[in-house]
Amino acid sequence: MNQNPPFPSPEELQAKLSEFMKSNFGDKVTFASFAQPERAEVGDEEEPPKPIEDGFVFDFLPRDIKAHLDRFVIQQDEAKKVLAIAVCDHYNHINYVRQLATEDAVRAEETEYAKQNVILVGPTGVGKTYLIKHVAELIKVPFVKADATKFSETGYVGGDVEDLVRELVQKADGDVARAQFGIIYIDEIDKIASANNMGGRDVSGRGVQTTLLKLMEETEVPLRSANDLQGQLQAAFEFQRKGKAKRETISTRNILFVVSGAFERLKTQVARRIAQGQIGFQNAPLAVLDNDVFKHVTTGDFVEYGFEPEFIGRLPVRVVCEELNAGDLYKIMKFSEGSILRQYERAFRAYGIEASFEDEALLLIASAAALEKTGARGLLTVWEKLFRDYKYHLAGSGLTQLRVSEELVREPVRVLERLMAEGHQQEKAAMVHEAQIFADRFSAEHAVEVRFDESALQRLAQRAEAERMKMSELCAHLFKDFQFGLSLIRKNMGRTRFVLSASAVDAPDKFLSDLVLQSYGPAAAPE
Repeated sequence: MNQNPPFPSPEELQAKLSEFMKSNFGDKVTFASFAQPERAEVGDEEEPPKPIEDGFVFDFLPRDIKAHLDRFVIQQDEAKKVLAIAVCDHYNHINYVRQLATEDAVRAEETEYAKQNVILVGPTGVGKTYLIKHVAELIKVPFVKADATKFSETGYVGGDVEDLVRELVQKADGDVARAQFGIIYIDEIDKIASANNMGGRDVSGRGVQTTLLKLMEETEVPLRSANDLQGQLQAAFEFQRKGKAKRETISTRNILFVVSGAFERLKTQVARRIAQGQIGFQNAPLAVLDNDVFKHVTTGDFVEYGFEPEFIGRLPVRVVCEELNAGDLYKIMKFSEGSILRQYERAFRAYGIEASFEDEALLLIASAAALEKTGARGLLTVWEKLFRDYKYHLAGSGLTQLRVSEELVREPVRVLERLMAEGHQQEKAAMVHEAQIFADRFSAEHAVEVRFDESALQRLAQRAEAERMKMSELCAHLFKDFQFGLSLIRKNMGRTRFVLSASAVDAPDKFLSDLVLQSYGPAAAPE
């Protein structure tokens, strides 16, 4: 009588899967062990879920959040105010509902609220990501950032937008209660605008918008992805053992969504509408509106750009970040706590060089960065190009001070050559000083007076540089036997003072042997 073979145990299935992975993919792919489920006693009923103790506390005022952002983000005052208010409204509502739930759970569940999801508009490098990152750090909630271009509609090749919610749980170390108050930030959202209005073919942008639409409102996201083979197999084992599998989910109700983009075409689109007099600015010259045009963007503009009305409607808070000029970039370097200037100070300090920066030099760097047209990112481009050779050649050069002046920024090659020469002299002087310290220590320890003449000091410096050795190590190696030889000479002839020349550095054994032989000669006399 034929019977179906027994369902393999987790250990057996793991072994088979591991063997399959190894035979097809080698050691590049591994299959982790299944987490072993707790064994339930016969007759045990599944306990009802316990009330969530999330430990989340929010007690900030809008001005508290803006003051924190002022430390890291230069300019963008209006954007910081709008963002601070939206964040406070969102989390204050969460506080209200949680408190109400302790008194009337039904009423708390039925409380309606228009979620304050945010869309950030502005050119690249103006601080959009930085703003959201530091808000999350201040209020201590999990934070996930992703680019919209990496996702596609379910069924197409690409990431699943629900993975962002699951990543929040990972950032919260598996604590679902804490993850549900996190912030999801999606950059380059303008890249998923539908291409239909431009005569192109919309592949998956509309589908991604639809999926994001559900997440931004309120939905339950399973903690196990449909593409998570290991998670699905574990659920199958749980079903086999219990007759049912627990479906763990996380609600997006309290997750704050922030999206951003440069919206390069939008500025021209809005300016054209304004110039055509659609909102009463028919006679306003475009040059006057250029810096403020994003402030006049409407929902209709976003829809024309390629977003679904329902999607853009779930982003009621519109934050405009202004383009940065050279003066702003100077302030970023000078005053921001996350300034690249501090980064380069640390980089040079790692090589024993203390760097300082003159204001005139920073103004020149800011002007050059502004020409890059990439906002604060232009600073990194200019700094890297300017100091690339300085890091390479000055590291280990002996230079201990680097003053970044206007001359250095204007003529970096000539100044570097001069600094390298100065560094070599400083390094040589330091090595000579270290050799003299060795002679003093040797004299004190062995009751003789040893000195290096100028030729010996120069030769020691040359050898230390050529052999990449510390002066103390080189001297200890060259003169390791001198304590015995000089002691013998002192005993033979009473000589206690020795001046070592370059020949002692070039051939220390021969130099010492000659001195010892001389101490036995008939003409030997104390010096």
